[in-house]
Amino acid sequence: MSSDTPQANPWLERSRLDGMSLGAVSYGVFFLLTVQTATALMQRPRHGRKIEDRRLRVVLLSYVIITFVLATIGFAANARYTEMIWIDLRDAPGGPVELIEDEMNYPINVVAISCYFVMEWFMQALLLHRCFVIWNWTRYVIIPMTTLYIVMITMSILVLVQSSAGAIWYNINTQLIYLCLSVGLSVIYTVLVTNRLFLMRGLMKEAMEEFDSSIYDAVILMIIESAMLYSACAIVFIVSFGLHSNVSNLCFLSISHVQGIAQLLIIIRVARGRAIACERSTPVAAVSTSIPFSGTACDATEETNLERIAGSEQDGVELHSFMAEATEAEVLV
Repeated sequence: MSSDTPQANPWLERSRLDGMSLGAVSYGVFFLLTVQTATALMQRPRHGRKIEDRRLRVVLLSYVIITFVLATIGFAANARYTEMIWIDLRDAPGGPVELIEDEMNYPINVVAISCYFVMEWFMQALLLHRCFVIWNWTRYVIIPMTTLYIVMITMSILVLVQSSAGAIWYNINTQLIYLCLSVGLSVIYTVLVTNRLFLMRGLMKEAMEEFDSSIYDAVILMIIESAMLYSACAIVFIVSFGLHSNVSNLCFLSISHVQGIAQLLIIIRVARGRAIACERSTPVAAVSTSIPFSGTACDATEETNLERIAGSEQDGVELHSFMAEATEAEVLV
């Protein structure tokens, strides 16, 4: 065997190629959900069950378009580099193994990572906004969450700087910190939002003995499932990345798509008007069990009833803001 023949590492090459395949599948799902979400957001609201606030619809549509463009550029760059590994540069010194290990030496990979990082900023910003709304913009929630968000952005910028300098991907310790912050923000968001929903559900049950809490249960389940979808993939990636395991290649190219999918699953249900909204034929039928998407969607009668149920605002909690967040995660049961 010639000394110029590169050493083979089949597991590394297989994991990179399989990761690209999984990235293609996750991008395909992300693409389909993006089209469906954008179509639903552009449709005219009917029956008061969709997003009636035009400005809100424009903001969400802009979010969907921006994240889709970033994901598309990132995926295209990864697909192109995959071609370079086994086709264009297959005769390069070291072969595919060297190209995979030193991928940061190629600007196309820096472009891909940059797009996914910016995409992450937008997705985390949406989570923060939901959390702040449901907590009525309380300072002791805004300050720590915003601080973590800023630190996360800072870490991602440092990763990009080191990547641009041609550093070995697995030797960038800042990347591990960034990943932990990203997952931590998602977990903290889930805990804060679900805790608030449980609290409000308890208050509603105390106010109305026959109150049907199924809508809160559905919303809580949806939020937890969305968080688990991304967190499970991210934790596997963090552990394998920290151990320098090739398993990380299986998650690396699809993790951002998975998080985007989790976000779109929530938005599309609201945009399509899939709400649990019906008048109950019970002694408390005067109070609608529907949850408006925005605080301005309530009519005067419902507002009066909700204020009566919530009691005084001594805790600084505005029921409308709280219930507006709940609708963003509502599902068809």
